[in-house]
Amino acid sequence: MPADLTDAPLTVTAFDWVPPFAQGLVRDLRVRWALKEAALPYEVELLAMGTQGAPAHLARQPFGQVPVLTTADTPMFESGAILWRIAEASGGALLPEDAAGRTRTLSWVFAALNTVEPPILMYQQLNRLPVDKAAAETIEREVRKAVERRLGQLQAAMEGRDWLAGAQFTVADLLMATVLRGLRDTPIVSQFPKLDVFLSDCTARPAFTEALAEQMAPFAENAARYAAE
Repeated sequence: MPADLTDAPLTVTAFDWVPPFAQGLVRDLRVRWALKEAALPYEVELLAMGTQGAPAHLARQPFGQVPVLTTADTPMFESGAILWRIAEASGGALLPEDAAGRTRTLSWVFAALNTVEPPILMYQQLNRLPVDKAAAETIEREVRKAVERRLGQLQAAMEGRDWLAGAQFTVADLLMATVLRGLRDTPIVSQFPKLDVFLSDCTARPAFTEALAEQMAPFAENAARYAAE
């Protein structure tokens, strides 16, 4: 186990509020969920929206994003990297103990981040950008095809098993579920029965429910303050 995750207090940095379209999707959710699955205690530091460009934050996250996971005086950024370190420290809760299982899990972690997530993010952005309607419909149609192609391939790869890397739920499943949730306002995932069940199984886990509620609470508490600004 990496000693720096088990021997020192952990702090997750997250926003205190984001616009409604992003609520429940900000990537600190991944980190909170993984920490809860791994039974690793942590504190949350809330970053005021609009202050992410402050020098103190850029010193630990050079792109001004969240999440950041800080242990002792060492910050980590990029949710995929953070999740892998948590999985290593999870005592087998998020990572198989055998070398082959760990290798499969690592491949699926990168597949979630590099292969499945990019077209989903593009599809999300197209539905929010004010662009020419005719052009938007054409682009959206092509991007949706790319999303559906990837999901079809993902479903085929999961044929005959419940989880991505083998018999147990791993960090790869956690990460893939958060990627698929980016389509929550569309019917796309429901077109793929295997993935629909997979996503439901992942988000029914108590650790996910707790992490989501924890992320959403400050958004509700701070909404009036941001509306007044």
